[in-house]
Amino acid sequence: MAYGSFISEAFLLEWHVPFNVETRVKQLFPAACAVLLLTGCMSSSVASRTKERPAAYAALPPDIKSLVDSEQIRVGMSEDAVYIAWGKPAQVLQSETERGAQTVWQYWGGWMEETRYWAYREVGRGGETCLERYLIHDYEPRTYLRAELVFVAGRLKEWHTLAQPPG
Repeated sequence: MAYGSFISEAFLLEWHVPFNVETRVKQLFPAACAVLLLTGCMSSSVASRTKERPAAYAALPPDIKSLVDSEQIRVGMSEDAVYIAWGKPAQVLQSETERGAQTVWQYWGGWMEETRYWAYREVGRGGETCLERYLIHDYEPRTYLRAELVFVAGRLKEWHTLAQPPG
């Protein structure tokens, strides 16, 4: 048969994979929540962050304000300027070396990775019970280190971005 083949009832009872909308919604709900959380944490804008730290923004020189307004950063910027430009980091790490203390800000990125697999559902065709194969798409949230910024004495000393892993 084009849509499946004749399978014994014992096989159907053992391997039956029900498909209904409620089951599918339950499968996708955690992934949808993860996407909202990942994007929700990054939804604040430069304008809203400027309102959070108006004195810091007002104290910035015009060339730095221009960079901040366009969400760009540069070595030498203050932590406040970087915060207003890029937002709150996902993680803040402290370390100390012979050269002194440093603060590392990490920003995380994310995407939804698709997995496809075949499942089977019971169908009746011409008085026979068959299994029909259908494709299921699952989506899992994946995260990666997107950028790392190093501050020394409250100033951005170095930074780099990292590419999204293939997937």
